[in-house]
Amino acid sequence: MDKAFTKGLRLLEALAHSEQPRGITDLATELKLTKSNVHRLLATLQLHGYVRQIPPHSTYELTTKMWELGHHVIRRMDLVKLARPAMTKLAAATGETIHLSVLEGTDVIYLDKIESDHHIRAHTSVGARAPAYTVATGKAMLAQLPDSYLEQFRSRLTRFTDTTRTTIEELREDVELARAQGYASVLHGEWREGIAACACAILGRSGELVGAIGMSGPDSRIKRKQIKQFSVDVLEAAGSISRALGYRPRG
Repeated sequence: MDKAFTKGLRLLEALAHSEQPRGITDLATELKLTKSNVHRLLATLQLHGYVRQIPPHSTYELTTKMWELGHHVIRRMDLVKLARPAMTKLAAATGETIHLSVLEGTDVIYLDKIESDHHIRAHTSVGARAPAYTVATGKAMLAQLPDSYLEQFRSRLTRFTDTTRTTIEELREDVELARAQGYASVLHGEWREGIAACACAILGRSGELVGAIGMSGPDSRIKRKQIKQFSVDVLEAAGSISRALGYRPRG
C-alpha cells in the first residue's frame, strides 16, 4: 500500500468534510501526521489544482476540481441509465451490436453495449478504449468539436488496418462528412478488420457533447446500403437520448 497516497486521500476527505478552510496544525492534529508531512501533501494537491491556499492565515480548502471529477462520474451513470431504452430499441431495429461511448482525450470509452444475437458480430468490452479516429462513435463525437481538437491526433495516427485513416487531412474529411450527414460511418474496420459501423453524437442540455451511440457488425453483412438505412434509426436513438438529457434544438 502506498502510504503517501493514503495520507493524501485522508487529507482530501478531511478537507471535503470541513465547512471552513483548515490550517496545517489543525489538519496535522486530526490526521495524526507531522506538520511538515501535511504541508508537503497540501503543496502537491495545490500544484495539481485540488487545493487552494486562503490568505492571510495560510488556511486551505478544496477547489471545485473534486466536484468536477465527481460530476463526470455521475453524468456517465445517468447517461447509461437514460440511454438504455433507446439502445434496446436500436438493437431491435438493426439486429446488430449497440455501443454507448464517451470521448476521453483521443480515445473513446465504451460505457455500455447490447450484444447482437448474430453468431458473427462485433466484439468489444464495456470499459475498453479505442482510438477515437478509428471508430464511428469517435468520429461522430469529433464532428461536434472544433477543428483545432483534431491536432491532438497528428502524432497518434497509427495504422491498425488497411483502411485506417493516417493523416489529419483524411481525418478532417471524415469529420466534415459526419457533420454534413449528421452521423459518422465506418464501412470497413479501421480499428479492427471486418467491422462496419454507424454512430451519432449525443448532446446535453446546452448542446454540449455528452457521448455517442452507434451500431456495428461485420462488413460482410453490413454494406453501404444498410449503413444508410440504419443511420435513420441511429439518429433517432441519439435524438431520444439527447432529449432525455434536456437538449432542445434551437429554432
